Amino acid sequence: MSTSQAPVIRLLAPSSVPADLGAARRGVLRLQTLGCEVQEVAVLDRQMQRFAGTDAERAADINRLATLDVLPDLALAVRGGYGAGRLLAELDYPALAERLRGGALPLIGYSDFTALQMALYTRSGVVSLAGPMLTDFGAAPPSAFTWHRFWSTLSQPRVELQWQPGPESAEAVACEGRLWGGNLAMLCSLSGTPYFPSIDDGLLFLEDIGEAPYRVERLLYQLLWSGVLARQQAVILGDFTDCAGGPRDLGYDLAEALQQFRRQCPVPVIDGLPFGHGRDKATLPFGVTARLEAAGDRAVLRFAGHPRLRQPFEPSLPAASPAEVA
Repeated sequence: MSTSQAPVIRLLAPSSVPADLGAARRGVLRLQTLGCEVQEVAVLDRQMQRFAGTDAERAADINRLATLDVLPDLALAVRGGYGAGRLLAELDYPALAERLRGGALPLIGYSDFTALQMALYTRSGVVSLAGPMLTDFGAAPPSAFTWHRFWSTLSQPRVELQWQPGPESAEAVACEGRLWGGNLAMLCSLSGTPYFPSIDDGLLFLEDIGEAPYRVERLLYQLLWSGVLARQQAVILGDFTDCAGGPRDLGYDLAEALQQFRRQCPVPVIDGLPFGHGRDKATLPFGVTARLEAAGDRAVLRFAGHPRLRQPFEPSLPAASPAEVA
C-alpha cells in the first residue's frame, strides 16, 4: 500500500439513490480502510422518491464545492441512475469556475454524471474525470483493473492506456484532440441545449447501458445528423452493456447497429475502450488534449494535464474483510 497521505474524499449524490446500499457502504469502508477520510456519508441515506434527495439538496451539494473553506482531495459520485439533468439550471457556474477551474478538485463519475460533466465544462470550463463511482469500489470483489487505473490516473501527470480493439477497427489512426464524452444517452439528451460543449477536432468516447440496438443506432444518428461527429478527429467506443436485441429485431443486433454506424460515421471509429458500465473501466479526463494511436490489434490513448491528487496515492487493492462481505 502507498505510504503517501490518504486523500480526503467528498461524496456527491446528484442522481438516484443507491440501487445497492450495501455496495455503497462497502465502498465507504474500503476507502476508510486505506486511511481515507470520507465526507458526506449521510447522502447515502437521503431519499426523495427515486432521487438521492430533493433537487435543491442535490444542487446545493455541487454548489457547496465553491464555498468550502478547504477543498477535499477529490469528489466522488455515489452512483448514476437519473436526476443530474434536473440540476443544471440550479448550479452557480461563475462561482464553480472561480474555485474549480484549473484542476483544483478532481470530480469523478460516469453514466448520469455525464450531464454534470458536460454542463460544468461548457459553462465553467471545469475539467472532470469519467471513472468509477463509490458503488464500483463496493463491488464484491472490486475490479483490480478499475482500482489500479483510478489511483494511477489520479497520481500520475502523464497517463497511457492501451487496449486491444476489435477487428472492425481495421484502419490505422494517429490523431490528437480534446478528449470528451461519456454516456451516449446523456450526451444526446443535452444536444441543442446551453450545456452541450462545442468541441472541434475532439476525441469523442461513448458508452451506454440498457439500450436496445435500434435505440443505440438512433442516438448515434442524433450525433451524426447534428454535425457533432463531423467535427471530431475520431470516435472511441467503450462498453455497451445489456444492449441485446429482442424477438422483433429478427437478427438485427448491436453488432449490426454499430456496423451501420461505422458506414455512416465521417471519422474513424475505434472500439474496445475499457470504459462504461462493465466491471473493468479506465479513468478518463473530460476536457484535456489527448493523443490516440491505433493500428491492428493495439490502441493507445495518452493524456496529461488532467485533475490529480495533491499527493500521489497508489494503494494496492485491499483484501475483503468480513465486515465488507456482511
